[in-house]
Amino acid sequence: MEKSRIEAALARVIHPVKERDLISLEMIEDIKIEEGRVRFKLVFPSPDALASSIKKSCEEEIRNEYPGEDFKISIMELVRERKIQKRINLELGQEAIANVGHIIAIASGKGGVGKSTVAVNLAVALAREGYRVGLTDADVYGPSVPKMTDSEYEKPLVDDSSGKDMIIPIEKYGVKWMSIGYFSPPAQPLIWRGPMASNALKQMILQVQWGELDFLLIDLPPGTGDIHISLVHDIPLSGAIIVSTPQAVALADVEKGVNMFRQKDINKPILGLVENMAWFTPEELPENKYYIFGKEGGKRMALKFDIPLLGQIPLVQSIRESGDAGEPFALIDENRPDTIAFRKLAQNLLKELE
Repeated sequence: MEKSRIEAALARVIHPVKERDLISLEMIEDIKIEEGRVRFKLVFPSPDALASSIKKSCEEEIRNEYPGEDFKISIMELVRERKIQKRINLELGQEAIANVGHIIAIASGKGGVGKSTVAVNLAVALAREGYRVGLTDADVYGPSVPKMTDSEYEKPLVDDSSGKDMIIPIEKYGVKWMSIGYFSPPAQPLIWRGPMASNALKQMILQVQWGELDFLLIDLPPGTGDIHISLVHDIPLSGAIIVSTPQAVALADVEKGVNMFRQKDINKPILGLVENMAWFTPEELPENKYYIFGKEGGKRMALKFDIPLLGQIPLVQSIRESGDAGEPFALIDENRPDTIAFRKLAQNLLKELE
């Protein structure tokens, strides 16, 4: 079997919507021919309802190329935006994010709503969809990403080959992580005034060797303070995601967060709202839902401000256990309420960006 003949067979497969063959669309990667098996990756730039049909057509054309021969075909389906679309106009000093497709802030009006849990697991969920993802922990006063990724004692290296010191992010679970927590002992509080904290945050974004990324998530501290204002003025955001719980006291602060991003001098799009702890589901009774913080408060708030409800994340014990253990539960490939919720959140975000 020859690679050129496999490519010729795949070139006969035409995408029904784009009306071009898979080879010219650059949807075929890593063709490998082993004894009795053909392997390759079938890459989609976004979730495609025609994936199963296209995969079947690939198999049929390869078998037509080698009629009567006995061999296996292994096709790995991936969703990955391989060609980064520049949606931002870079300014001087923003070279570190020159190859980043989307920069998205994860924000909340108040603390304790699980914003960092959502940010970390969304990053992992996007990576599992095949995208290149980075996350900056912008909560300089209470960084939690090192703990949640079991990387508390990691020390980032510095690359000075370009003439400028660039921090190399920690890579784990298919995501590039950066946090001020990597540069200070876990028990050491950072007693900084607003300008110093804002400068540290910009350093955690603009002095990092991110390379090519499809998504850079920024886990903001709660509230609407100096750090937020500095960020939205100095970093070209694609938009923001607001995280809240269904209870009234948390939803009251959602309005502040939405209004901050919609102010005339900021004017950044709200990509959607995530309702965390939407209901409690016991692990032994996965079909049961108990609305201990109120029911569908996030949905009502999303309707009020005319923003999408990107996801509703259940409150289950495994989420807390995974966070404490430093292993994001979005890594688990099971049909559990928590993993399903984050897969849906990642897919809904992709649709909104499209």
